[in-house]
Amino acid sequence: MKVLLDTNIIIHRESIQVIREDIGILFHWLDKLRYTKYIHPITIQEINKLKAVSLRHLMNVKMNSYTVIQVQAAIHPDVARVSSRSDTTDNDKNDTILLNELYIDRVDFLITEDRKIGRKAAALGIAERVFTIDAFLEKVTAENPELTDYKVLAVKREFFGEIPSDDAFFDSFREDYPGFAKWFNRKSEEKAYVCREADAITAFLYVKIEDKTEPYPDIEPAFRAKKRLKIGTFKVMLNGYKLGERFVKIIFDNAARYSVDEIYVTIFEKTVDQQRLIRLLEDFGFTRHGVKHNPFGDEQVYVRSMVKQRNIESPRLSFPYISRSARPFIVPIYPEYHTQLLPDSILHTEKPSQYVDNEPHRNAISKRVYPGLLHRPPTSSVARKG
Repeated sequence: MKVLLDTNIIIHRESIQVIREDIGILFHWLDKLRYTKYIHPITIQEINKLKAVSLRHLMNVKMNSYTVIQVQAAIHPDVARVSSRSDTTDNDKNDTILLNELYIDRVDFLITEDRKIGRKAAALGIAERVFTIDAFLEKVTAENPELTDYKVLAVKREFFGEIPSDDAFFDSFREDYPGFAKWFNRKSEEKAYVCREADAITAFLYVKIEDKTEPYPDIEPAFRAKKRLKIGTFKVMLNGYKLGERFVKIIFDNAARYSVDEIYVTIFEKTVDQQRLIRLLEDFGFTRHGVKHNPFGDEQVYVRSMVKQRNIESPRLSFPYISRSARPFIVPIYPEYHTQLLPDSILHTEKPSQYVDNEPHRNAISKRVYPGLLHRPPTSSVARKG
């Protein structure tokens, strides 16, 4: 299999500073599955535009570990039509050149963190062959269960005092928020959601409830008085197990349990990880409200209403509420699989301890079936409404 890697993937992988701690998991899978890693001459051109001379030199040396496409393909008329409707910058046109190689089947997949490429791929009917890192990891773990060990993962609620604040996982918080360690220690008697892979922390979530009297002097525009759930600290490392959606579900579970009017989060938009987290939240209806002014820099403020509303066209935008007027489809599920897919609906005859490990299909809010994973039509009448 030939996999074309976008420039943003190469920079994340080969930069002097580790931009994404989880980028190694992607390359681990590419090597394990013996996929050939391709880059386009456009990527080399873009890297040679980097301002830092030492970084340019280092990146060019590392380009030798990839297979470079030698001859750029002529743009297919279909691709040209999509390009004419959406490309406004040189970067957009470069993305189209990469997408063209996929469209004419010179490569099998394209991995990118650029969502605009995904939209153009959808217009060309090849969206199923364009992946973000997270989506690609989900795909390969689902298709290769024999190569995956899920049992080392579990989401648990733990006291802050039980969690090592000096863990490397929290380095990004220490860089962004002076005084993070002191804040962390003050929370020693409060609880947070933690996921570990072996002994390493891979995801962390802290939420708190704020009543209508909570002041927000640093947020602009000013918040109106509402009962809110604040996402205080949230970080997820990519590993293909859909932990992001699992933790988003925990956020919504807490919001529903405490009957809040709104959820909000303040977040920097400096790193790729932060931008990816913002996109995940946007997928589930979070919108930008404004900024929070801090001595160490302004954060973006994103909010999500918990007023009961339904979005028939995009159900994720109004999750967990669904419309009764929508046309429903009942999907039959074998009894032995229903708790695997929907662990929150565990039967009285089953043991919760059997379902603590984080297989992707258990964590995901949206369930996806990949070709080749379907074996036979179900005959059981057991079903779940989704």
